[in-house]
Amino acid sequence: MMAARFDVDAVLFDLDGTLLDTVDDLHEAANRMLAELGRPLRTREEIRNFVGKGIPKLVERCLADPDVSAADFDAAVEVFRTHYRETNGSKSAPYDTVRETLDALKASGVSMGVVTNKAQDFAVPLLEATGLADYFGAVVCGGMLPNKKPAPDMLLHACELLSVGKERAIMVGDSGNDAQCAQAAGVPVLLMTYGYTEGVPVDTINCDGLLSKFAELPPLLGR
Repeated sequence: MMAARFDVDAVLFDLDGTLLDTVDDLHEAANRMLAELGRPLRTREEIRNFVGKGIPKLVERCLADPDVSAADFDAAVEVFRTHYRETNGSKSAPYDTVRETLDALKASGVSMGVVTNKAQDFAVPLLEATGLADYFGAVVCGGMLPNKKPAPDMLLHACELLSVGKERAIMVGDSGNDAQCAQAAGVPVLLMTYGYTEGVPVDTINCDGLLSKFAELPPLLGR
């Protein structure tokens, strides 16, 4: 499935699994947490399928313990955060053709933003560590608003920060989480085929087009 051209002034990107491959950092932090808590470790592929709805959901999926108390769960989240502060950005890297594509979009005058469920104190340092921070006029992170993706609030807030109407914006993500967010906001959405889909085959997710690499994006954007 390939999309038609979209006449837009702004492109809003998901972060993990879309711009950056971050699973190794998350996997290391998750297993350090689990080891500290005396729980079974997780495989890289398991962690890959757990990514998408923020740190608390990742920790919940790692623990897979419906009987864990609220206090113990909150403590586990803090243990994860402590370890992730050390691993965040250490192995993460932009996917193939991401930098070249962002350069091309910037040169064309398109505004760009990031809409991620990752908390601000991890997302912003990650963008800085990987050299991507300066591309984006808005970075909307988990915890900034009451509702995370797949609610539309974060995407709409990013449009406001960029002073672009939603009818002139497009979302680029990697999962049903991103697709549902964009659709709830009334914004078209393209999905990368290589990202983190929470175990759902990307070709089964309702969207406006699939991209196998970032370089396929600029030709679809007419202004």
